Amino acid sequence: QVQLVESGGGLVQAGGSLRLSCAASGRTFSRYGMGWFRQAPGKEREFVAAITWSGGSTDYADSVKGRFTISRVNAKNIMSLQMNSLKPEDTAVYYCAATPSYTIVRVTTQSYDYWGQGTQVTVSS
Repeated sequence: QVQLVESGGGLVQAGGSLRLSCAASGRTFSRYGMGWFRQAPGKEREFVAAITWSGGSTDYADSVKGRFTISRVNAKNIMSLQMNSLKPEDTAVYYCAATPSYTIVRVTTQSYDYWGQGTQVTVSS
């Protein structure tokens, strides 16, 4: 089992920045690939970013490329998502997730076994 807790969400104006964090506990953090997903009201949960166990490979949704950066510090069991140039359409509940497929970046919700409770990000225009 892996327990995940997100933090760092909040209300920000368009063009602003937020940094989300995901703290992991339980099994060895470095044995898991990690990802961020988001879900806006009335929409399906969608992929945002993902990172392999070492941080050597990452992937991003087209909608956030160049604005968001995913990273992790295995020694601290923490993954982060730096979000810059935020837009109103980035408003959603953001979830971190862990997958045992730790050498290949995974972009589908079905690939992830463990999920956090989510943190709300609201971007005002």
